[in-house]
Formats: sequence, C-alpha cells, structure tokens
Amino acid sequence: MIKLYGTPPTRALRAIWLLNELGLDYEMHPVSIVDSENRQPDFLALNPAAKVPVLVDGSLVVTESAAIQLYLAEKYPQAGFIPESVEDRAQMYRWIFFLMTEIEQPLWRIARQTFLYPPEKRLPQDVELARQECLEMVAVLDRHMQDRAFIVADQVSVADFNAAYTLDWANEEQLLEDAPRLKAYLTSMYARPKAPPRIAEASAPPDNQAVVGDAVVAG
Repeated sequence: MIKLYGTPPTRALRAIWLLNELGLDYEMHPVSIVDSENRQPDFLALNPAAKVPVLVDGSLVVTESAAIQLYLAEKYPQAGFIPESVEDRAQMYRWIFFLMTEIEQPLWRIARQTFLYPPEKRLPQDVELARQECLEMVAVLDRHMQDRAFIVADQVSVADFNAAYTLDWANEEQLLEDAPRLKAYLTSMYARPKAPPRIAEASAPPDNQAVVGDAVVAG
C-alpha cells in the first residue's frame, strides 16, 4: 500500500488531493513538525531535508509535494490529469513552477517571519515585502483565469490541484481580496467531491476536523 508521511494542514494536502481523486488506498503516517518528528533518524532516512510530505510507493520514495502530484498523475494516466498535447503539458509545468516560486515562496516568507522563526530572529519588515510580491503575482494569475474554468486548456490538471492549495494558503493571509476570479475558482475546486479539507478546516481542533480521504492512519 502507498504510504504518505505528513500531517494536514501542511502541503501533504496536495498529495492527499491526488490520492483521493485517483481513488487510491493509502496509509497516512502523521508527522508532527512541532514535536520534531521530522528530525528523527527514521524520517530523515526517507527525506534528509526533513520536510513533508513524503510518499513511499513500494521501493520508490518521492519528496516535494508537486513532484508527488505529478508522479501519481503520470502513474495513473487514465484519470486524465496530465494534458495530452506537449503544448498543454508545457503550460501545466509553467504554471506549477509559477505557483511554487512566485506565490508560494512569499507565503513561506510570511510564515517564517510571523511564527516559524523564534521571535528574536524574525524580520517584520520582510512580511510587508513578501505580501506585496505575492499580491503582484496573484494579480498575474487572476488575469490568466479570465474566462477560464481551469489553469490549462479546458479540463482539470495537476496544475489545478497544486493551485487550489496554494491559493487557499494565500486566502488565509487575505491576499485574494482583489482577485475575484481566483476566489471563485478556489470555491469551485474545493466543491469537488474528492477535495481534501481546506487549510482552516485541517487546522481546527481534532474534534472539528474533516476527513482527509480514504486513508488508513498508521501509528
């Protein structure tokens, strides 16, 4: 059985989304960053970078959430999450890289400078810089989505499952207020029957959390 290491609301949600959409059974192995479980030797043997998620499929270990998404979509092509034409695939890769570098990275800077770093190491001035950079790139994607239901061509692809989580993160930081197309797109993506919980739901106390999918939770 496929094993997924990570805990929502981290980017493990990206992998969970693909696993759900593909209807795959998998074991969910929670990894607590707060308790430094990602720094333990057994986890570092899977990912020396000490980051989640990590997917283990037989003898194959895949790290990096976008890489996991692409691997699953390519392994199960019958779902149609990888565009058929090389031109559409190029656009899918383009927007995935755009999301990871131009939108997610400023969001990471905000997270680091507001709660991840210890107070004495935080640079409050970088938060506003990161917010402005993120807003500019959000505007680029919002213009791209004019008259579009999906990021690429006319059907859902890996780019959309990547974008939805990234934009939900931006929404948590109130960075979509001037991006009406993206807010509507976000609502439509999370209305999909196999969508995982949104970040706010996954961050809620255990009694209020939504089910993440058809996972067997392993201790």
